[in-house]
Amino acid sequence: MEKLEEVIKNLRGRFFGVELVATKEEARERVLELIPPGSTVGVGGSVSVRELGVVEELKRRGHEVYDHWQKGLSASEIAEIRRRELLADVFLSSVNALTRQGELLAVDGIGNRVGAMAFGPKKVILVVGRNKVVENLDEAFRRIKEVAAPRNARRLNLDLPCAKGECVDCRSPGRICRIYTILAFKPQLTDLTVMLVNEDLGY
Repeated sequence: MEKLEEVIKNLRGRFFGVELVATKEEARERVLELIPPGSTVGVGGSVSVRELGVVEELKRRGHEVYDHWQKGLSASEIAEIRRRELLADVFLSSVNALTRQGELLAVDGIGNRVGAMAFGPKKVILVVGRNKVVENLDEAFRRIKEVAAPRNARRLNLDLPCAKGECVDCRSPGRICRIYTILAFKPQLTDLTVMLVNEDLGY
């Protein structure tokens, strides 16, 4: 907990909004409270967000939810939903690593997730489990190579070197690590809240 308190202090020093919750159940309830009635909601590619179960609840409450992980979508439909996520009232996602100094690191293959984190949606909520807290940016990049990318590649059943072993900085056509974004400070025009959860969440 002491480490998380340090992270919170450093995030606030970088102008991010921060909330600390003990469990994913508390995170779920708080995220739902932060989303105004009638808001459109974009959901970035995030296992952490799905583990909260908020997507189903938002749909039940009548929100228009842009979720490109829905089953049965064509490639063109997925692309269109990704575009809509960029202009949603609220955008929910996570990052791949959070340093003790308060820097957020995310990697994307397409760019819709990291793009929406920086600008577009009126409000951004990033749900981050304690397992993603690392010492510094070097460890953040290492975490992507050794943890996040391999697990995501396996989840997507991709034929990539990292899915079978470890990152080799591949040049595979299916490479998923293409765009690295560091949020060193809160973007000027984006209302961004980091929901820090004192449990492990996502990859």
